[in-house]
Amino acid sequence: MAKQYGVLLIGCGHIGQQHIEDIYYRDNIRIAGVVDQDPARAAEFARRYGAARFGTDYREFLDDPAVDIVIVASYVDSHLPITRDCLAHGKHVLCEKPIAGSVEDGVEFFDLVRRSSCKVLIAHILRHNRAYNKIAELIAGGSIGQLKTIRMVQNHHAMNWPRYKRLMEDCSPIVDCGVHYLDVMQWFSGSSIVSVGGFSARIDADAPRDNYGVINVRLANGCMGYYEAGWSPNMASQNLKEFVGDKGRVSLTLQSARQENQEEGDLISLYSSETGQYTSINLPSKYKDMYAQLSALIRMIEEDASPLPALEDAFSAFYAAMYAEKAIRMHTSLRCPSLDEVLQGCRPQNDLRCG
Repeated sequence: MAKQYGVLLIGCGHIGQQHIEDIYYRDNIRIAGVVDQDPARAAEFARRYGAARFGTDYREFLDDPAVDIVIVASYVDSHLPITRDCLAHGKHVLCEKPIAGSVEDGVEFFDLVRRSSCKVLIAHILRHNRAYNKIAELIAGGSIGQLKTIRMVQNHHAMNWPRYKRLMEDCSPIVDCGVHYLDVMQWFSGSSIVSVGGFSARIDADAPRDNYGVINVRLANGCMGYYEAGWSPNMASQNLKEFVGDKGRVSLTLQSARQENQEEGDLISLYSSETGQYTSINLPSKYKDMYAQLSALIRMIEEDASPLPALEDAFSAFYAAMYAEKAIRMHTSLRCPSLDEVLQGCRPQNDLRCG
């Protein structure tokens, strides 16, 4: 019989709910506790998802032997201190991205995880998405030749504006979501980001910081890419994912964005310039497969499997996003130091924070 893992969820907001909705009914999972600064919300989650306990202070749960895994789904600035406390109490951790609100804290997070005997997985959910993995397979297999250009857009029509404003108190859209897509760029290209630039704008006067931005990057193998992100009540939702090579291109249309045949799942469109042929691949794929992600952490615990993404890959995507934001503030393009340079003491200026 498979081991049953006790899970503590910290943060009962939007992303916390996405986590718990996909795991609470699994045979190998029991919800040992839920924590939120809002006691009413914590109590509601406990009732809805059958948690054994609930509260407002996560530290009261860390000595509980019933807790094996902690999901850190709180705001960005709390990720480092919560993870530090969890590891000190011998708990495995699934931590939402970004890992921290500054590069200095990110380096501390990296070193903390690297030294720990506990398992830590950074929640880069696209690494566990079937459609993204299929596209990575197509690109690696030479279906579009050498990858040359990556075009990625993720704009939100922010109907729940208070939620987005609270997120932006800690982090801008191009960092919060950008860590995902800069990781995808490095994953699909098999190369590292070497320079960054871009621009940003504050669309809404009451936004805590610029709430629209574009990052442009150059990778070591010559591939170029851009990522556009905006959160605003005045923007339309857009989702563009296109990868162009010297022998064709591949693009992704999520199931929810398809105009027809939604029942077929996500649509991967592959074009070959050598044959002039188009190929459509229909693939059932859960956009945020939280249970697949948690299962990857369990494999790390049980089999000493490698994390997806590797800690180094998650950190380098985080650092590239932070450095891109600095480049935007300076109205220039900047060389992006390598992972080794950052970890060996190549620290940027102390103002390198989210926003």
